[in-house]
Amino acid sequence: MVKDTVVTSKGKTLKLVWHDEFDSPELDQSKWKYDRGYIRNHEIQYYTERRSKNLRFEDSKLIIEAHRENYDYGDGVAECTSAEITTFGKASWKYGRFEIKAKVPKGKGTWPALWMLGTDIHEINWPRCGEIDIMEYVGFEPSKFYFTLHGSKNGKHCKTETKCYKTTAPEDGFAVFAIEWDEEGIRFFVDEKFVAEFQRGTNIDMDPYPFDKEMYLLINLAIGGDWGGLKGVDESIFPARYEIDYVRIYQ
Repeated sequence: MVKDTVVTSKGKTLKLVWHDEFDSPELDQSKWKYDRGYIRNHEIQYYTERRSKNLRFEDSKLIIEAHRENYDYGDGVAECTSAEITTFGKASWKYGRFEIKAKVPKGKGTWPALWMLGTDIHEINWPRCGEIDIMEYVGFEPSKFYFTLHGSKNGKHCKTETKCYKTTAPEDGFAVFAIEWDEEGIRFFVDEKFVAEFQRGTNIDMDPYPFDKEMYLLINLAIGGDWGGLKGVDESIFPARYEIDYVRIYQ
């Protein structure tokens, strides 16, 4: 059952303003768009668009699946495919509580994420636009969820200390990842347990401060890359399956 309101850890009542329960047979184009191609971090997957093998819906869940295959995308042949969706140009938010229930894939080489970027990315570029990593997971460390903020200082990329939450067999079940984001900073939760906090003026040392403006949401399953591929890619992981039960946003 979708809650119409939530009470934050600071005792503030927020109302549901946007959500997707993924109970439609197709991606809701009024809420999401696909990203396509090779995008970042030297990852090996090619993100496809409107391809059910890589993105589909089962039992009211969004399924993103990475495959090792030869895929002709027009300008070449990819050796791995996956999917990424974003709310860019559809919806964005400044402050609130963001809840996403997800089940991460298992196996060395997987790199699923739930994250946010400033809507001004095309004007001022990354990392100045700001990035909130609601959750990152790398399959070669199968007991840790990671949380980081990215921005810039003196014209160069900087980030907060990466915090992690240790758990047991996270690939075996769903977890609810949440942030509470306000003018003071960002607090992170896993299954309602407080796991990390970054505060403006203390452990967020960025100039300009990027977390006081509209940001949009991204969901993706990367394979390999600068972090996910540090220990290589285990060929036995395919197909790698990432499941999202819902996204709920309160303000």
